[in-house]
Amino acid sequence: MHSGGRRAVAATTALASLLTALSACGGAEDSGATQAAGRAARTPAATAAATRIPGVGDRLQRRIPSGSRQVVAVYGDGKDSADSTVVLYTKHGSTWQRERGWAGHNGKKGWTTDHHEDDDRSPVGVFTLSDAGGVLPDPGSGLPYTRSAAFAAPRWWAKSHWHDFDYVIAIDYNRVKGTPPNDPTRPQGAKKGGGIWLHMDHGSGTSACVSVPEQAMGYLLRTLDPRQRPVVVMGDRADLAA
Repeated sequence: MHSGGRRAVAATTALASLLTALSACGGAEDSGATQAAGRAARTPAATAAATRIPGVGDRLQRRIPSGSRQVVAVYGDGKDSADSTVVLYTKHGSTWQRERGWAGHNGKKGWTTDHHEDDDRSPVGVFTLSDAGGVLPDPGSGLPYTRSAAFAAPRWWAKSHWHDFDYVIAIDYNRVKGTPPNDPTRPQGAKKGGGIWLHMDHGSGTSACVSVPEQAMGYLLRTLDPRQRPVVVMGDRADLAA
């Protein structure tokens, strides 16, 4: 059993669920479903000998830790777009290989290089991926996994959002690594936001998180390995390439 499995929470209160939902990505608004089909085809192609993550310029490429061998790249369609493509790359020797790709979503107002609480934009950057959790049982996560009903979205949110947090992977932006994804500690202060996750997609933009289909979340949870020092490289295509 993974060490995170021993952190499973047997019972939670309604208040805990409320506080978790309000501090996490998602949001009560439902802007309507968007057509995601075909976005994966616009992902920069990996060559047979890709020594860099495709579509990522020197500025962010240098921020990928030298020991990282798994990168989740999130290619936002545009600065103000909620649509994105999510691709998992794995390093073999000195080259990066594209493993899987999915259509996804990011902040409903797009992206920012200076994220703040409630701006409805996802932060551009490179962030480690250290912890996972959700409402559902551990599907075989390589990352420490915390199961808790406290992850559940409030039932006054649109029904399409109710399963957003069945599975989540914490994006290490303004959080303490090694804690459950819903830990409320914000080292840079509350104004800088937090609770930014990879989570299940509801068909439209998020408050700041990145969302992917359920099968993608299951695959990422089973595939991401702490020993490979996984990171997410995320942003709109222009900022990624800069």
